[in-house]
Amino acid sequence: MVKNKFIIILVVVAVILPFISSLINFYTDWLFFVETGFTSVFTTTLAAKVGAGLFFGVLLFIFAMINLHFSNRAKFPQTNIFVEGRNIYQVKRDEAARLAKPLGILASAILAILACKWGAMQWQNVLLFTNMVTVGTNDPILGKDIGFYLFSLPLLEMLKIFAGFTVLATTVLVGAVYYVRGGITLMERGAAIDVKVRKHLAVLIGIFSLTVAAGFYLNGCGLLLSGSSTFHGAGYADVNARLLTLRILTVLTPLAGAILAAGLWQGAWRLALLPPILVIAVYGIGIKAYPALLEKFKVAPNQLALETPYIENTIRFTRLGYDLDKIETIPFDADVKLTAADIANNDATIKNIRLWDHAPLLKTYSQLQQIRTYYKFFDVDNDRYLVNGQYTQVMLSPRELSYDDLPSRNWINERLIFTHGNGITFGPVSRISKEGLPEFFVKDIPAVSLADIKVTRPEIYYGELSNEYVIVKTKVPEFSYPTATGNINTTYGGKGGVPVGSMLNKALFAARFRTEKILLSSDIGSESRILYYRNINERVRAVAPFLRFDGDPYMVVADNGGLKWIIDAYTYSSRLPYSKPLKGGINYMRNSVKAVVDAYDGSLTFYISDPDDVMVKVYGRIFPELFKPMAAMPDDLRKHIRYPHQFLQLQAAMFAAYHMTDPKVFYNKENLWEIPSLGDKPMEPYYTIMKLPGEKKEEYLLLLPFTPSKRDNLAAWLTARCDAPNYGKILAYTFPRDRLIYGPKQIDARINQDSFISQQLTLWNQRGSEVIRGSMLVIPIEKSLLYVQPLFLAAADKAGLPELRRVIVAYGDEVVMEETLELALQRIFGGRKAPAGSTQPTPAAMKASSAELAREAMSIFERATNLQRQGDWAGYGEELKKLQQVLRRMAQ
Repeated sequence: MVKNKFIIILVVVAVILPFISSLINFYTDWLFFVETGFTSVFTTTLAAKVGAGLFFGVLLFIFAMINLHFSNRAKFPQTNIFVEGRNIYQVKRDEAARLAKPLGILASAILAILACKWGAMQWQNVLLFTNMVTVGTNDPILGKDIGFYLFSLPLLEMLKIFAGFTVLATTVLVGAVYYVRGGITLMERGAAIDVKVRKHLAVLIGIFSLTVAAGFYLNGCGLLLSGSSTFHGAGYADVNARLLTLRILTVLTPLAGAILAAGLWQGAWRLALLPPILVIAVYGIGIKAYPALLEKFKVAPNQLALETPYIENTIRFTRLGYDLDKIETIPFDADVKLTAADIANNDATIKNIRLWDHAPLLKTYSQLQQIRTYYKFFDVDNDRYLVNGQYTQVMLSPRELSYDDLPSRNWINERLIFTHGNGITFGPVSRISKEGLPEFFVKDIPAVSLADIKVTRPEIYYGELSNEYVIVKTKVPEFSYPTATGNINTTYGGKGGVPVGSMLNKALFAARFRTEKILLSSDIGSESRILYYRNINERVRAVAPFLRFDGDPYMVVADNGGLKWIIDAYTYSSRLPYSKPLKGGINYMRNSVKAVVDAYDGSLTFYISDPDDVMVKVYGRIFPELFKPMAAMPDDLRKHIRYPHQFLQLQAAMFAAYHMTDPKVFYNKENLWEIPSLGDKPMEPYYTIMKLPGEKKEEYLLLLPFTPSKRDNLAAWLTARCDAPNYGKILAYTFPRDRLIYGPKQIDARINQDSFISQQLTLWNQRGSEVIRGSMLVIPIEKSLLYVQPLFLAAADKAGLPELRRVIVAYGDEVVMEETLELALQRIFGGRKAPAGSTQPTPAAMKASSAELAREAMSIFERATNLQRQGDWAGYGEELKKLQQVLRRMAQ
């Protein structure tokens, strides 16, 4: 009795409770899809999972049961002898035979359940296969449309694996039944196999040979996805040896299987052994030995000549895989003829040079604008807005609620009262106060706007820091924001969340989130709603798990004052022939989707930003109600679409080698580029507003420089355009190879070698402060390059507030450090005249009369005298250097 109770408890714990938990999660997920309006996505995915699972599970079960039926029907003359050896062990074979049938059915059922679960995991491959489209581009070796590789090959490989497993598992089951029933007897001299068993096994082996042959055929297609040290994809030896061998094996293996089956059927063991030996020999010679000899004695001495067609293939398809074909290469003949007039004419570019780095600014925002310890700035986003009529690059950071930092952590506080973050901090990228701190367009709680950007709905219920769930519209007032006189409360007025007022829903969510408080709380009323999947990254993945989402979502202030999150999403595949894969195997990627999440009500919208992407075309056929065209995106959001910097960095890493389209140049790596590094970290793409060469208007761009491989001078700069109508266009401006164009590392070395700057940095570091050197930005202006690097000072302790204290500007052979970017530019360009014949006037901002220069010189002299009295010799030297510059301008 006790034993039976233990078995019942074990079954409940091991089977029933996990099943109930899965059922609850399934139903509450359905409610989430109802909330977001994507029930068709849920049902399509569910149907694919159920259909694929049943297909694989039922097919395995039927195949196993048919074979078990024949094995259980067979009659054998042997009785009672189970194993013959030194001792004879006897069992009642009738009893063992009676157990064989139910145990075989049970084993088949277990295998079918496993196959069902495995099959359900193939739902995406099934949907891609059933909704595939023709791409219109064929692979260069087999002539198959690449849609076959993207949409058919993954499922075909899974079917081959399933078929092989099904036949082998069934063979083991059948063999076990035959063994128990006397059809197979183990003896010292070997195994005695009844003729009926031999015939049955012969059929199974014949079927298995077909799966092996299918594997060889698919391996031939897989050669185009293989790799080598020189290039990716099938090479000379693969095409002329391995592919031919695999084609031979595709035909030979079924024949060998038939001969092997015939040998077993007739009991002719020599005939049965010959075919597998032949197949193994052909495989060893044709796949291993001959290609190795071919590589060593024919390919290696003539590699470039023989591999050229295949190098062309990998260049072509890698460029296709990462959309590098759209990159337009333009020569950029850099010079050092920039004048004060050029600086003035590019005033919008100068004003939008990003001086604030993300890390120092995040720390500064946290100390100046966090307001309370339970608020937190998780990230700083870069964007552009029309601020007071001027096109301005800004830095924006949402003020989210940090549940880890709540002063009193309990269920009511975390789930009912503290439900959301509040507002944003928003300011220009380049403007600083006299104290070296950032200026603001929007700040504080409640939001104070110092520009024409208004935030009317500041609550952030869905964000990057949001916890698992909260319940709103309860009898407990929600905390909104603190004031000097007390806290302001609010009540959620959005449409987000799932009703949780009924006892059934309370019980369901109490079980899902493993807390009885939801069920027992008297604060939850009939109008209450539960908000879950509040982390925006988890939210979009729950709806579209087949997409990859960018790691840097950014917030946008809509025209109506609401806050929206924009997340870049990518389609991808690892099945594009000849395309070089990334770490992890992906060799095809497109930024085809922009996901928008409302920070207040959590509503989700997915927009197709690249309708030419073949993968998103298929996903659009699978989920027709999920995606909307880009034209359907509201204009106020479309103005803030930006080219993702992570994707450009990935493309740049590939373009560094695959800009070389000539196979000989590629093979010899004659013009290999690399992304420059400062310290141990490679530079990252950075956003800026500037005027491209030949354009009349500034625009929002993403930039990244290149240097030649193992060299420090500049080779090119890559830019992705973010504004309509040129969104997504990528340009590569290449520098002349016959002269030196300083690269970031060389400029950095020149800064370190400047005696005055290095002395000043050393002095600041010795005064209990830490000098933080910001990002080195390369800013193209006209046909010249400016290098800009901000310097931040912060107290050496953790609470140090980074202040932007100096800006270093390098141009040509000049390197200057000043308190502001304007002063640095004035030192370099203040007296630089326009070239002869120029019709551009010197702007008033760059002019200085003799009287003005004299007043400036006197002011500098007075500051230098004061610093001398204070013993600040470094500061005294800096002022003398400034005085020297002013005197030079006066002399000119």
